Amino acid sequence: MDTDRASASSAGLVAGEWRLGVDERNGEGAGPVDGGAAEEAFRAVEREVALMFRRGRARAAEMSRLVHPKLEGVAYSMLGHLEEVGQVRVTDVGAYFGVGKATISRQIKTLEELGLVTRESDPLDGRVSLVSLTEEGAARYRRAYDLRLEVFREMLGGWDPDDLARFAVLLARFNETVAAVAERAPAPEPCPED
Repeated sequence: MDTDRASASSAGLVAGEWRLGVDERNGEGAGPVDGGAAEEAFRAVEREVALMFRRGRARAAEMSRLVHPKLEGVAYSMLGHLEEVGQVRVTDVGAYFGVGKATISRQIKTLEELGLVTRESDPLDGRVSLVSLTEEGAARYRRAYDLRLEVFREMLGGWDPDDLARFAVLLARFNETVAAVAERAPAPEPCPED
């Protein structure tokens, strides 16, 4: 066990030991918590989320290359978004991923050149480009998605179904909170150059 996990475990913060004012049946707040215990919980969550994000970035790049060997990091997620929403404005894809018009146009162009997406003018406004998956793009994405889902089944197959369901609910709640905070918070100022 690494030192972060060991310290979190000794504070009663991992492996089902969260007793920090959270109703274990539904993950909702159950009342005030001890300030020190809450601070330890915040630190433990930050460590685990940082680890999950680091691993997630590496996995995203791997998943993108499963779709096509010339793809990089965010491409898999972008294809997944297009599969979910269908035909959409290029600028809306950029907004969804929090990137500017130039960045998203470059990424869409790469996907288009590889035959994974198609771009066309919006019939209602010719200045607007619409993008959607091609049949090839959808098939390649689906293959990679199915492989990823199988990995999740292998990783989490030994979990109790109730724990897995609770994890899904809490993870969705966490993602909703992150999205809400991101919408209302200004972007942090970058560090000044020396």
